[in-house]
Amino acid sequence: MKDAYRAGESVEDFCRACKTDRIHTVIVVDSRGRPIRVTCDYCESQHNFRGGPRIDVDTTARPSSPSRASTLAEPLPLVSHRERTADPVSNTTSDDLELLLRRVLREETGLTPVAPAAKWRGGTLVLRPGTPGLQDKNWPIETFFHKIVMLRNRLRTLEQQLNAADLPDDVKIKLQGYITGCYGSLTTFNVLFADEADQFKGSGGD
Repeated sequence: MKDAYRAGESVEDFCRACKTDRIHTVIVVDSRGRPIRVTCDYCESQHNFRGGPRIDVDTTARPSSPSRASTLAEPLPLVSHRERTADPVSNTTSDDLELLLRRVLREETGLTPVAPAAKWRGGTLVLRPGTPGLQDKNWPIETFFHKIVMLRNRLRTLEQQLNAADLPDDVKIKLQGYITGCYGSLTTFNVLFADEADQFKGSGGD
């Protein structure tokens, strides 16, 4: 982790909501550039900076770019580290309600771990102003990919809610057309996905 940050930059920290290491956006820094307040790029929760990543940290053999370690090992995990290492949860046990709820929510919403294509992992997204002299804006591609996946998942949830809603068929068809149009507008970002099944499908898709 570098010594000084500015608001808007990315830093890896332990997310209190996700219960795992995530890429965060810095909101507030102190006079020395140390993060004070951050927001998780995955779940969008805000919390005080907790000192950096905590999971599988090896201080004797840490890579030169620590923000990439957990991402490259398992890109964008929906399954928490604690859930991966805990004993299997049965439908009749109440020993750990959180693990059971996580599994049920993933199964009901159809969410699965989504990975960026290998060539983008560890890369940087650069926005370069057309006006000379203005500074570029850089983000880790994983941070941008998080946002795209979150948008895709929320569109899917909206689609599910629409299908289950008690609305006239003509209204459902009209609203479904808007959602399909959103999918079509986002097909530009399909190049980021490792698995074709995770990509956006427009009106020409399934």
